This record gives sequence, C-alpha cells and structure tokens, in this order.
Amino acid sequence: MIFDSVFLNSLTPKFYVALTGTSSLISGKVWRNPFNLFRGSEYQRFFWATSKEPLTYYDMNLSAQDHQTFFNCELDNGKPDYEMMQTAWRERNPVVRIKTAHKAIESNPENACAYILLAEEEATTILEVETILIQALRVAEINYKKSQGFQGPLYESAHRRDANVVIYIKRRLAMCARKLGKLKEAAKIFRDLTKETPSSIISVLNIHENLLETLLEMKSYADCAAVLAKYDDISLPKSAAICYTSALLKARAVSEKFSPEIASRRGLTSAELLAVEAIHRAVEFNPHVPKYLLEMKKLIFPAEHILKRGDSEALAYAFFHLRHWKNVNGALNLLLNTWEGTFKVIPFPTQKGHLFFPYPVCTECADRELLPTFHELSVYPKKELPFFILFTAGLCSCTALLALLTHQYPESMMYFAQSMMNIVSIPLRFFKENVFP
Repeated sequence: MIFDSVFLNSLTPKFYVALTGTSSLISGKVWRNPFNLFRGSEYQRFFWATSKEPLTYYDMNLSAQDHQTFFNCELDNGKPDYEMMQTAWRERNPVVRIKTAHKAIESNPENACAYILLAEEEATTILEVETILIQALRVAEINYKKSQGFQGPLYESAHRRDANVVIYIKRRLAMCARKLGKLKEAAKIFRDLTKETPSSIISVLNIHENLLETLLEMKSYADCAAVLAKYDDISLPKSAAICYTSALLKARAVSEKFSPEIASRRGLTSAELLAVEAIHRAVEFNPHVPKYLLEMKKLIFPAEHILKRGDSEALAYAFFHLRHWKNVNGALNLLLNTWEGTFKVIPFPTQKGHLFFPYPVCTECADRELLPTFHELSVYPKKELPFFILFTAGLCSCTALLALLTHQYPESMMYFAQSMMNIVSIPLRFFKENVFP
C-alpha cells in the first residue's frame, strides 16, 4: 500500500513533536500547498498507475502535524472518539487509519474529523469525496453551533477547533466542485471563505489562491485583477500564484501581437514594458516556474507542502496554471523571450535581490525532502562567468603562487625552472635536427 514504507508507526506525541520540530528547523519554513490533492482519489491512483510514491515521509509528517493542530483541542482529552483520531493522524498504515476513523464514527457519529479522514483517504473518486464531505459539513456545523453556547478557555478552544473544521471542509468541497467542473459554485464558496474566514487563517490556507485559479479557469480576468489588487500588496507575503498571475494578466494585454523581432527594432511599448517587468518580477521571486510552463521540465504531482520560491512551489503552481497560460494567446511566447533576461538585470540574486530579498540558499535541501526521489530537482540557475575572466583569474593566481615560491625557495625554484626549460627544449631540438638538418 502507498505510504507504508515512509510513515512512522504509532509515534508518541512528545517524540512526534520533537521530530517534526527538528525537521522543520533543518529544512526551512514550509507552507501548506493551497492546491494539495486528495490522497485516496488522486495520490493513491497515481501510485496504482506508476508504482511510485508521490509523497515523501517529511511531507506527510507535516500534514499529520497540521491535522493535529487544526482538529484537536484540550477539551478532547478523555473522549474515546477524539483520542482515536489523534492516533489515526499519526498512524503509519493507511488501512489502520481508515479503520480507526470508522471506529471513531461508531463511537460518536458526530465526529466530523473522522469523516474528513475518510474523504481524504478512503474515497477513490472525487464524487465519493464530495459525498462524504457533505455529510461531514452537516455534522461540523452542528458541532460549531453547540460550542457557541459555552464559555471558558477550554470551550473557546473547542469553538475555534470547530470553526477550523467547518472552514477546512468548505474549502475542500469547493476544490471538489472545481475538479468536477462546477466553477461558479466553487468560486462562490472560495469567495465567501475569503470574506468570512479570519485573516490569520486566510494567511495559512491561502484560499485567495484557490479563488484566483478558479476565476482564471472561468476566464474572468477582470475578477482576477480585482482579487490581485487586494492581495498583491507590498505589505503582504508573496507567492508564485500571485506574482505569475499578475504577469499573466499584464501579458494578456500585449501577448497576442507581440513579436520579439519587431520589439527589438522599435523598442518596447509602455504596455509591453509593464508585461516584461511583471515577468521579471515573477521570475525573480521563483526562477523555477518558467521551465515548467514552457514544458522544458516534466511536471509531477505537487507535494502537500511547498517551500516558497523553491522547486516545490513551482511544481504546485505550474501543475494547475499551465492551462491558463496556454489559454492566453502568445503568453508563453512572451515568457519564452523574456524570462531569462531577469538574470541579466540581477547578476547575482542569491546575494542581492532587486525586488525581493536574496534568493534563499536553503531551498534545495528543503525541496529535496518535500519532493519524491524520482523527480529531478530544479536548482537555481547559476550565472556563468566569461572565459576571459576565468583565464585571467587563473593566470594571476599562478603568477602570484610562483612569485611566492621563488621568494621562499629561490634555489629549488631555479632548479625547477631549468628543468622545465630543458623539457620544453627537447621537442624543439628534435624538430630542428630532423626538419632542418
């Protein structure tokens, strides 16, 4: 079964927290992937088709930690069904996880978290996922209303947990609607969630990125621009979805008639310049995306977590947004002819950024932990130095070394120089004696 060989069995809570904390420290800060797929109906089907594990242990370990953070509270202690679910989130074997969730429902039919696990991992089609999530939402809303009537710190934490469960289920239902082609329904749910959900949770789930992707599929470009105007603010954290969607919308205004030959002769118009600058901004934020959009590198299933500005984020973005770039005539052609110019504008972005902080050097290590071993990791494009600079640097280094050795060991260096002259003169004497006797 999928995940059998990579997930620890029955971790104790203390060891589990210590392990995940250490992994996070080593690998750098990661974010939940706003476009993460369903394990049973998507990741599992990929495993059946290819016999390749689409998720790494570290990635699933973080997901289990997320589930415990979102779906548990102190008031659950002593309740058999919730304690079963705490064990289920950490369980290694997916069959045991599913059985544990069924037992939790038998113990308490109003345990919404158990329905979530079944929807995520037992359902093998998106329709089945949607059916289970609808049932989970009914239960979750009942629990949410019940927890509103109590006061005290423990009940407040339970109420926050119940709110998290409702938000999580609605978001996943919207993702089901998006996958089933019910775009208006999906857009409405995502839009309502961005209005109703607290900003602290919005920044964690990045629901606005799901809304952007759905609006692009609907080709509602004006609505996309309105969403970007709200979230593409200088004070808010950026992402590949925000930067590249902004570039796509600006490219859309000029890409259909754009010609690199004509542009090189007459120069860029103001609209073309805005589009090129937007592409440069996006590439500076995440330089790995263009090769996936231009299909220079193969796409794989995105991980459940991503590292911003890393290969994992680029995969997650391109997996869902490549079709949107193809839907805009000439957008990929404009990207092809302009994206590499970013590295000429900013010679060494790993040391000095132009619009963003220098590119993080820890991304390769973190991406290697998040992405499966069969994927060829995309690394930051290194700027190659001209041969003349390398030759001059080597010549100067050799001259300085010879001068230092001559100063320290004059007799030895004189003997070495005479020996080298004799070696060089041998072929010359041979040539002279045989060609010009």
